[in-house]
Amino acid sequence: MFDKTYRQRLEADLAQWEADGVIAPAAALSIRNALPPLAPGINIAVVVGIVGGLLIAAAFLAFVAAHWTEIARLLRFAILLAGMVVAGGLGAWFAATGRSVLADLCASIGAIIFGAGIALVGQMYHLGDDFAGGMLLWSIGAFATAALTGSRGALAVGLVAACIWSCMRIHDAPDVLHLSFVMVWLIAAALALAWNSRVAAHLVALAVLPWWIATSVRFDFDGAQPSFLLANGAALLFGAGLAIAAAASPRALRLGSVLSIYGAFAMAVVAFLEVTTVDDLFRFSTRTESAQPLWAILCGAAGVILALGSAALTRRAGEVLAGCSIGLVLLAAPIWPASAAGEPWFAYAALLCAMLCLVVSGMLDDVRPRIVAGWLGIAGVVAGITWAVKGSLLRRSAFLAAAGIVAVVFATALNRALPRAGR
Repeated sequence: MFDKTYRQRLEADLAQWEADGVIAPAAALSIRNALPPLAPGINIAVVVGIVGGLLIAAAFLAFVAAHWTEIARLLRFAILLAGMVVAGGLGAWFAATGRSVLADLCASIGAIIFGAGIALVGQMYHLGDDFAGGMLLWSIGAFATAALTGSRGALAVGLVAACIWSCMRIHDAPDVLHLSFVMVWLIAAALALAWNSRVAAHLVALAVLPWWIATSVRFDFDGAQPSFLLANGAALLFGAGLAIAAAASPRALRLGSVLSIYGAFAMAVVAFLEVTTVDDLFRFSTRTESAQPLWAILCGAAGVILALGSAALTRRAGEVLAGCSIGLVLLAAPIWPASAAGEPWFAYAALLCAMLCLVVSGMLDDVRPRIVAGWLGIAGVVAGITWAVKGSLLRRSAFLAAAGIVAVVFATALNRALPRAGR
């Protein structure tokens, strides 16, 4: 979709430049010939075919479910195997005829049937009740399908199953850090990197969020604020994404840019949560101390180091500010307990500066999602400060007014210092 939009804009620009005499017709023709062919899109016939295939699959499943108890066990198992074989055969045929979207859909359906087969076989033969283990097995099968077929849908199925497996393990053993999910996630990230697929990169970035959220919430028994633990995870995701994108590879650039975008939005959400949860607008922790586990602190520090290391490689000022933004959000965690007797003005200031750094970082690097994340973070932090439960509303209004005045003065000085062409 984005490649098609870019091609349309490029074609319009080439036509305009050729008409204005900026480039010669031969140069424009060379540019057009150098571009690779566009991947086939999803047309109306493909959409109707997908809907029809889903309806047939739903009808088959409904028919089997209605007569499930009347079917012999061996026949049930044969039906499940036949479903996977048919889905794989159709996918192979669609792939051979160039209909990649339908081939991907068939591979995804095959992965779903595999998961249903695990559950139904376990139910039929009264196997162990380790549901989480069944989800892990489903995830392994879906990842194998994705690796063999290149199916983004199968990758999504595998990641969903892996997230459910990890969340169940965390629920069963909340005092143990479930690092096994990280290994599974790295496999998915390797597939996204090998495919050079933006869709796969988005799936991988989304998959890490449930695991870190579940980990942060379950570790509340240590008295740590979940928002502070989430901040360390967002810092690591943001910094790692910037570092991966700094590698001299288009594949790494695509994966890293997507991860950094999700990290930027996660930082904005965390900044809002730090204000609202620590100041008891929404109570998630029953204790007042905010000690964080060492592994979480190390993750946050790694995020800052990776972001600054990326800035040193790319020599981008925006990435330096991104590292500063990460560090300021993390700094709010140790500042808050020191302000327990009064309002955490320094923590408020750190979060506002962090979100402002995020906005400026996006502007300097011309990364629009980072700009949007920064503005959303500023809005969330200001809203949280305004409606905080603790302290005087008059003092908070004075703080916001002072912060606004400082920002205006800084903007005026910066406007005079910058060259007129760079304003």
